[in-house]
Amino acid sequence: MDISLSKSDLKDAELIHDMQIRSFMPLLEKYQDYETSPANETLDRIVTRMNQSVTDYYIIKKSNTAVGGIRIVKRGNKVYRVSPIFILPEHQGKGIAQRVFALIELIYNDAKMWELDTILQERGNCYLYEKLGYQKTGETKVINENMTIVFYEKHRRDI
Repeated sequence: MDISLSKSDLKDAELIHDMQIRSFMPLLEKYQDYETSPANETLDRIVTRMNQSVTDYYIIKKSNTAVGGIRIVKRGNKVYRVSPIFILPEHQGKGIAQRVFALIELIYNDAKMWELDTILQERGNCYLYEKLGYQKTGETKVINENMTIVFYEKHRRDI
């Protein structure tokens, strides 16, 4: 599978915004988390994040076609956070995210620790992250009666 990452800049903000909305809309409709859903983020919010020195956005490409995005936040002390990663619905479940995580770990090969969070009720997401070596931190955040956010970490042992 030909998966690549293309570092984005401000000219890509609208594309990233559009893909993020399309990717997260099914979850917004399911959980109705209007305050926290990336599907409800404004273009201005994405532009603000793109301008942060600690943020890198990448467009995820499959055979040179944009299929999603990922934002990496440099937290300091070789700690990085994935927030968010998204794949367009028609491309989900095809192993793309798994390949993307392998690529970001190559790009940020100095990482001692990775952090991310996801919806506890989305078992497929939890399974993917655990398969990739992420472990639950024990921290959760209840968003509403149907949705809880669960936090994950992955420690690199060889640094």
